[in-house]
Amino acid sequence: MASGPATVAPPSFDGQGWLVVVNLAMMTAAFVLALMMAVDLVRHIWRRWRCDRPSHPVTVWRAMVLCFAVGIGLRSGGAAIVLWGWNPLRPDDTGALLLLQRMIDPVAVACGLTGLAIAHLSAPGVVYQLRRKPHPLDFWTKLPLLWRPAAIVGLSVAAAIGVVATR
Repeated sequence: MASGPATVAPPSFDGQGWLVVVNLAMMTAAFVLALMMAVDLVRHIWRRWRCDRPSHPVTVWRAMVLCFAVGIGLRSGGAAIVLWGWNPLRPDDTGALLLLQRMIDPVAVACGLTGLAIAHLSAPGVVYQLRRKPHPLDFWTKLPLLWRPAAIVGLSVAAAIGVVATR
């Protein structure tokens, strides 16, 4: 990086500012939303630790979603850190961020694969349980709860536009 051209974003973006904005906004929003979900799940797990059984469908669901949230948070957080911290005038710092991202990536993938493994291993039991005692899910009553995540995405887009426009 030190010997290359001083680009305002990683050279892989090929000078496409709109692509930098989209990536910066989505990676930042994904990190924040995944972190919110992971913290919420950890709080639920902590509160119910003594009474939840490891093989209970709710416990399995929480563990699976927690793995996915942590994986998404780590992966998108690493990418967001690189894009936010990109500085051609300080190639050593930017190189350290790139190294950090490459070190985080395998951990993020391991979290995602763990979530997939939990989903695969628990599917027969969970499907049997849900078919035995079905209950409908009403997504529409919870729709107003999506205003906060939508606001986070909107703020991430605005921040990304501001950063890319001023670089």
